[in-house]
Amino acid sequence: MIKVCILGGGNVAYHLTNILLKTKNIELVQVYNRTLNHIKYLEKFTSVTNSLNQLKEADIYIICISDNCIETISKKLNFKNKLVVHTSGGIGIDELKCQANKGVFYLLQSFSKERAVNFKEIPICYEATLKKDEELLEKLAKSISNHCYKINSNQRKSIHVAAVFVNNFVNHLYHIGNEICKKNKVPFEILWPIIKETAAKIETLTPLEAQTGPAKRNDTKTLKKHQAMLTQNQQEIYTLLTKSIFNTYGEKL
Repeated sequence: MIKVCILGGGNVAYHLTNILLKTKNIELVQVYNRTLNHIKYLEKFTSVTNSLNQLKEADIYIICISDNCIETISKKLNFKNKLVVHTSGGIGIDELKCQANKGVFYLLQSFSKERAVNFKEIPICYEATLKKDEELLEKLAKSISNHCYKINSNQRKSIHVAAVFVNNFVNHLYHIGNEICKKNKVPFEILWPIIKETAAKIETLTPLEAQTGPAKRNDTKTLKKHQAMLTQNQQEIYTLLTKSIFNTYGEKL
């Protein structure tokens, strides 16, 4: 039985808490959050606290908070011979400043509290400074996911920045597309099939092979018409992405 304590109440903590409560051979002994009201609903399932001085004994303490606060909260964890990990993709293992053993337990997925996820399909990247802790994190990862990877901090940072491009930036482009649709009284759901097809294609084609559109074809008339329809901010993004596509396929503006 692996005893786990989660520190945090955000999206990652929410989903990780839920899956650990359902997983055999895992005991979620406690959840910490500085705002107790955010985790009050968990009282019927496990111990909750808003005091770091009241943390219970556990094998693994998982910090699920914003990147900017990881160093600060880790300094306040004074126990030794315990494993403290964070779940950040962009922060190195060395930014844990506690005296405890250190590791990383990175869940490579976009989490929203309003949407359920299938943990078995989520890649989990783990890392630890000690071999025994690495084995413990591997055991924890395999108990909730079918896709577990031993990844060092530099590799994980590269995965994270790649994920920002394919997830966060793409989602922002969805937002821009939605704004254009709203402005012109067109339902955004008309774009859902092409969004799904674009995502599905890269399971059998490389992104390089799957690229289509006026930028690749150098359809200058269409490109100029598009620019005229956009706000200044949208024009800047459109131009930047168009140049990048041109450069990728050997075209010149």
